[in-house]
Amino acid sequence: MQALCEYINDNWEKSAVHLAAYVLWKMNWIHPFADGNGRTARAISYVVLSIKLDSLLPGTPTIPEQIASNKDPYYKALEEADKAWTMQKVDVSALEGLLGDMLAQQLLNAAKEAAGENVGSSGASTLH
Repeated sequence: MQALCEYINDNWEKSAVHLAAYVLWKMNWIHPFADGNGRTARAISYVVLSIKLDSLLPGTPTIPEQIASNKDPYYKALEEADKAWTMQKVDVSALEGLLGDMLAQQLLNAAKEAAGENVGSSGASTLH
């Protein structure tokens, strides 16, 4: 945990998406339970993203909800970061791409909701 916090503090000037991706990956590395820690990692990652952006992010489904609804891309992105780590590199770019796309979807849904469109849990929208 100390190394995770030090990385975040030492790299605070990096993008919010990068920091959230790093936390998401690193929390999966350090969690001591055999059944995983996806919810915890996703929640902390989302908190870091929100703090860095100085905002409660509007829109649904949220990034953690999007990950939970389709975990395959999330697992693949984690594996990419793990592969880089075996070469002593921190490379969470696959997670950054995933989180960036999910953030865009969440914010797009917020804009649609603000315009009076009904956005379902899948992100599809219909006009009222």
